[in-house]
Amino acid sequence: MKKISTLFVMLFIIQITFAQDIEAEKEAIRKVIQTSYVEGLQNEGNLAKIDQGIHPGFVLLGIGEKDEMWKLPIDKWKEKTEIKLKEGKLPRKEKPISIKFLSIDVTGTAAVAKIEFYVGEKLTYIDYISLYKFDCKWKMVNKIFYKLPA
Repeated sequence: MKKISTLFVMLFIIQITFAQDIEAEKEAIRKVIQTSYVEGLQNEGNLAKIDQGIHPGFVLLGIGEKDEMWKLPIDKWKEKTEIKLKEGKLPRKEKPISIKFLSIDVTGTAAVAKIEFYVGEKLTYIDYISLYKFDCKWKMVNKIFYKLPA
């Protein structure tokens, strides 16, 4: 009986430790998305923040006319960001971008975050951001989205 009790206590401790580890990973994912995507890419145009959390192989995928899929690699997105900086459109002065996390699913070194994307107060997109953990750091590698009807 004592061995069974000890086993249950050990399993309980392992479960608590695992849950704490997952929560720490989710918090790291929230931080990288907020810093690199929301602040760096969307609101500030801060290339250092973008590079900090977005992998150089990142690709934004979308669906265009006639259901044709298009892609925008991060280097092209950064070029557009630099143009916006030069034109004075960044950093954003009006209608800043904000997000709300709906879910984060982590399995080992892979994760996906589902977020609501707001332009000012208006919910505009639902984003699905894929991430991988590289050398103990989470980086965004892909994004797909759904644009809500106007």
